[in-house]
Amino acid sequence: MEDDALNKDAKQRKDSLKSAKDEANGGGGGGEGDGGDIVLKPKMTLVNGITVIVGSIIGSGIFVSPTGVLINTGSVNMSLIVWILSGLFSMVGAYCYAELGTMIKKSGADYAYIMETFGPFLAFIRLWIECMIVRPCSQAIVALTFSVYVLKPFFPECQPPEDAARLLAVCCILVLTFINCWDVKWATAVQDIFTYAKLLALFIIIGAGAYFLFQGNTEYFTFDNTKTEVTSLALSFYSGLFAYNGWNYLNFIIEELKDPVKNLPRAIAISCTLVTVVYVFTNVSFYTILSPEEVLGSEAVAVTFADRVFGMFAWTIPVFVALSTFGAVNGILLTSSRLFYAGACEGQMPEILTMIQIQRLTPTPAVLIMALLSMLYLTVSDIFALINYVGFATWLSIGAAVLCLPWLRWKQPKLNRPIKVNLIFPILYLIATVFVTVVPMIASPVETGYGCLMILSSIPVYFIFIAWRNKPKWFNRSMGGITQSLQKLMMVVRPKQK
Repeated sequence: MEDDALNKDAKQRKDSLKSAKDEANGGGGGGEGDGGDIVLKPKMTLVNGITVIVGSIIGSGIFVSPTGVLINTGSVNMSLIVWILSGLFSMVGAYCYAELGTMIKKSGADYAYIMETFGPFLAFIRLWIECMIVRPCSQAIVALTFSVYVLKPFFPECQPPEDAARLLAVCCILVLTFINCWDVKWATAVQDIFTYAKLLALFIIIGAGAYFLFQGNTEYFTFDNTKTEVTSLALSFYSGLFAYNGWNYLNFIIEELKDPVKNLPRAIAISCTLVTVVYVFTNVSFYTILSPEEVLGSEAVAVTFADRVFGMFAWTIPVFVALSTFGAVNGILLTSSRLFYAGACEGQMPEILTMIQIQRLTPTPAVLIMALLSMLYLTVSDIFALINYVGFATWLSIGAAVLCLPWLRWKQPKLNRPIKVNLIFPILYLIATVFVTVVPMIASPVETGYGCLMILSSIPVYFIFIAWRNKPKWFNRSMGGITQSLQKLMMVVRPKQK
């Protein structure tokens, strides 16, 4: 077959490249991986894993708009409690994912867990929402935030031009796409550097806040005007949890993590603890200077704080926000491309997305499709509303993944579990998930309705393109031809099966 011939040709090309490399190195051999196999290699250390999680969680939200929690709690003290509980909630979910990730060692995280537990139909619904809407929209929004803050110093009196911001966002995505296609080590190095930059910015804010706190600036830390409605509290948790979104991202690339049984739970525990502490103390710092009214009235709380505290050096905060969002775009791209790859390996995405570049050993087609979708969403005028419509679906699907844990304990008790979580943790997480999803759905029925329509759109796609096996020969030939053409263009082949 042509496809086999192409794989053979690609193998010969890689063998010749390997021989040349060995010759240049004095015949050392070995290629880039064990035995020179074309597979995703475990190149990521524990530190890389920590920076992937921290860098993916901390984006623009904590710098720009921590107002969602305050709006729905009504008081500073209650908002701080919600920030703490949201962090603890994320830690419990991450702890459950540690068992799932070390038990089901496949890239794709909750998609892989749902596939293993509940089968291909529910797994595809999760894959569709995440790959086609949530991830590319999120990346487009964060890239747009990056460009706005880069351009802001050039337009101090007004908003930067929309076209210029979108063009710079495209440039940001293209640069990071090249890095992720070139080498996983480059991508993780970018993640490391920009994670340190955003943590430095937050530590500067926390340090300034600690100074003013010890000076006695505590007048805003009260329970005055606290809201007691259940719907308001649920919506406040929804906002808080959105800021912590990303704690499960390392599970998406577990095949590329060295010693995942040891490093995955360590990375999760360190990252979630660090982010929770940083988020809470950053909020405390804001309220040592800014009143609740000032926070609610500010479009960029960190910038308002910097203007009040740092004077002529206030310009540094927009720079750090830009660095933060650049790293967050990289984290989304790095992990999301692996979700496309995992879906394609299960036959639920086009075959080309299973393939790996023969020289760089990166999932180049999956990285490129993620970048293209993100740039496509940059043309949409109201992508923020789109994210709101499907936000509850994200937490439902994470809840479904956590449900896999007790379900597999019951159905497959003999599975190897290097980490075994007490069942009280997934039960608590599932109860909390119901609270933070069902109540906001009742409070916001319009957004829920649109979100349900987006979820339901996956059903005809599944039955036409996946469940329907006996497709016409002309269709299969056309798809095969397109796949082979793309293989030749990108020099990619299917990885060796483990």
